[in-house]
Amino acid sequence: MGPRAYGVAVLAAGTILWVLSGTDHEKAVLAAREPEAVRALEARAVARPSDPDASRALGQAYLDARQPGLAIVLVEGAPPVVRSEVRVRHLYARALIDEGRNDEALAVERGVVAACEPIAEGGHAADGCDAVLLASAMRRTEILGQLVALGVKDAQAHPETSLVAYQNATREARVMVQ
Repeated sequence: MGPRAYGVAVLAAGTILWVLSGTDHEKAVLAAREPEAVRALEARAVARPSDPDASRALGQAYLDARQPGLAIVLVEGAPPVVRSEVRVRHLYARALIDEGRNDEALAVERGVVAACEPIAEGGHAADGCDAVLLASAMRRTEILGQLVALGVKDAQAHPETSLVAYQNATREARVMVQ
């Protein structure tokens, strides 16, 4: 076989490999079931950057799509009026938990509890606070406190220790009076 035949064989092999490899499609960053709904929420948040409800709805959509990083960036880049709203901070704490940043989430959630705690005494709390938010924030604070005390920064990376922390935080004592 001469040099010309080798050249043709190499060129043919290269062409066959190129055709067989094809092009790979990248997986979408946001694999939501309803991408149109997320796009609509994104458009609403862009149109009303100072609206905490728009940012919270978009952040929740990101969390539902398992993209806590997008929710974190959304809240951190939002104007102070949005970042300071208690429901947005509660959502931000959830995103931090999903990102494996329990110590930061605990600090944020303690702020939510402090802002909403006057509801328990019948006082005036921050706008957006209600009994459900307070109860959720208190429960999350207890669980996060146990996780941080046990040294767990990422609950998904340490499921056994996370279960122990959850059981410690949700343990109930019952007293029977006769």
